[in-house]
Amino acid sequence: MNLDIDIEEWPAGVWEALAGRAVDATAEAEPPLANPRLCASMLFTTDAEVHALNREWRGRDKPTNVLSFPMLERDALRELASEGPPVMLGDLALAYETCAREAAEKGIALEHHAAHLLVHGLLHLAGHDHETSDEDADEMEALETAILAKMGIADPYGT
Repeated sequence: MNLDIDIEEWPAGVWEALAGRAVDATAEAEPPLANPRLCASMLFTTDAEVHALNREWRGRDKPTNVLSFPMLERDALRELASEGPPVMLGDLALAYETCAREAAEKGIALEHHAAHLLVHGLLHLAGHDHETSDEDADEMEALETAILAKMGIADPYGT
């Protein structure tokens, strides 16, 4: 997957490399994401920017840790041929202050929490939705846990 990564007001770090690792591990567990035609944008930004995006596009007047904006339906992603022009999978935006606060509250490294949120967001871009049912939430959490384990990151749900 081709990534367009923009890092705004996050501390110097390994964010681009982490995003690449998250994409690779997620595509291994969710094969449609391995399609070479796919591209996605990832914005590492501030709470203020994510708050504005959340208000404008989701109608929720608050910041959140990660926003996902899918541009393909799950069936279209699954049926996408591997040959042809690039296809936009969607956009992700991560809010630094919220991510850092949550990582501190959980007592984990910011990089590990950011990886979890990237995986979570990528699964949303692939059509997974934890808000539709308890069964879907359990499936998504299990996928996240397995993907993060491949990245050497502990189960974020503590199960």
